[in-house]
Amino acid sequence: MVAGELVQEHLRADAGAPDDITVDGKPPESDGAAERCAETTYGATEEDAERELEQEKEVPPDEREAMLPNGGGGGGDAGEEEGEKPETRLFRRRFAVLTVFSLYSLVNAFQWIQYSIITNVFTDYYGVDNDKIDWLSIVYMVAYVPLIFPATWLLDRKGLRLTALLGAGLNCGGAWLKCASVSPELFGVTVIAQVVCSVAQVFILGLPSRLASVWFGPQEVSTACATAVLGNQLGTAIGFLLPPVLVPVTPGNLELTGHNISIMFYGTAAVSTFLFLLTVIVIKDRPPLPPSQAQAVLPDCPPEDYSYKQSIVNLIKNKAFVLLLISYGILTGSFYSVSTLLNQMIMACYENQELNAGRIGLTLVVDGMVGSILCGLWLDRTKMYKITTLIVYGLSFLGMVVFTFTLDLSNIYLVFFTAGVLGFFMTGYLPLGFEFGVEITYPESEGTSSGLLNAFAQIFGIIFTLIQGKLTTVYSPLIGNIFLCVWIFIGTLLTALIKSELKRHNVNMGANSNHLQASLFHLPTILLSYSSCDL
Repeated sequence: MVAGELVQEHLRADAGAPDDITVDGKPPESDGAAERCAETTYGATEEDAERELEQEKEVPPDEREAMLPNGGGGGGDAGEEEGEKPETRLFRRRFAVLTVFSLYSLVNAFQWIQYSIITNVFTDYYGVDNDKIDWLSIVYMVAYVPLIFPATWLLDRKGLRLTALLGAGLNCGGAWLKCASVSPELFGVTVIAQVVCSVAQVFILGLPSRLASVWFGPQEVSTACATAVLGNQLGTAIGFLLPPVLVPVTPGNLELTGHNISIMFYGTAAVSTFLFLLTVIVIKDRPPLPPSQAQAVLPDCPPEDYSYKQSIVNLIKNKAFVLLLISYGILTGSFYSVSTLLNQMIMACYENQELNAGRIGLTLVVDGMVGSILCGLWLDRTKMYKITTLIVYGLSFLGMVVFTFTLDLSNIYLVFFTAGVLGFFMTGYLPLGFEFGVEITYPESEGTSSGLLNAFAQIFGIIFTLIQGKLTTVYSPLIGNIFLCVWIFIGTLLTALIKSELKRHNVNMGANSNHLQASLFHLPTILLSYSSCDL
């Protein structure tokens, strides 16, 4: 059953993929076509649209694939003149938007890890226990879960620009507040500052797929999403490197320690301020013209009867997306747990290897960055979402098994290798999950689907970290890692059960493009026919 679905997906991806990401068609000549928020006909009458809907209902789902323009005869009668498509265009500004977003996402990730990587320094300086410093990292996951719903509602209603400004602005504010906490008795201030940064993260993590869809063409959207995710990963990598260099251990000299912490905090605040200003200047809601046909058939703004609650309900009713939610949460939550507890696992198996523990974490993240980019490039080239996601998930399971049973073989260099392989596939899965989620939920908001995926990742991350940490402490790292292996195997099975329906890709290929353009106000009915294929 699964093999058959994968073959069908491969055939759909190869059939008629567009050769050019820029379509220069004439704009529709019907009155009011410039106002895409209105009920636009794009050159066709309402009677024609209704007649085409009646014809489509009579076509079985399997035959609808044969109606694609490049695959089965042009989607209509041979003698029927093909309607003109909305004009699409790619703008150079998209690279600046992607760069600025990736950079302030990088700084936010750096602020997440900058405490835990030098826990011993901060416990000595503030006079608190290790668990207090641990919570400065855990607060990122805790804050995300309840705040993701208002954040995605804001993204849907107010757009990309305001959401980006909030993310960059709160990130900047939290960085400056940390500068005011450089005093042994002001630990509460640094907690508040970290909470502000964790709120900023809520307006950052859900944006990659939305930014990529709104600004980038169909042959580069997955790579753009992977690049946006890459910024966050790069911030974590820099967080492993810089804090130990900037704030070295200075026993008994709190004044020097405070000076070193100030250098790190003020430097972070200066960079955050610069990036906030760039965000104000560079990031816009959307380009003047849509980058793809999938974006062209969507309204520029939500309709008056748009319901965010109904959008959430639609996603929850999508069986394929629910399976993806759980499987994505399992694998990404496992990655969070491994990253958090890596130091404890290494120290339990290898004595006096604190420095190498940090380097292994860096290897985990850097290899994951490479995996993210390669997976994004592969998706843009093949559009084989289901098979790629399943293969990467399965290889992540195998990587976790190998890492688990080679951790205590008294060979630290082998751990470097196995951790790198594990990070390559685990982190490479992140943009895959985002883009696969957008495909099977189109035209629901990319921010909403990505936000729910991240929320489940945070929930599983908290649960797995607490349970694996307890198992590692009470028993051994082997038992804790076996716990994760079992769950990742379950996630692999769930991924195999996901029914692939590449809705956005089909639109970009021009599937019934005339019908879609002529019937913008009938879009929910069209999607109902798509949904029937999922049942």
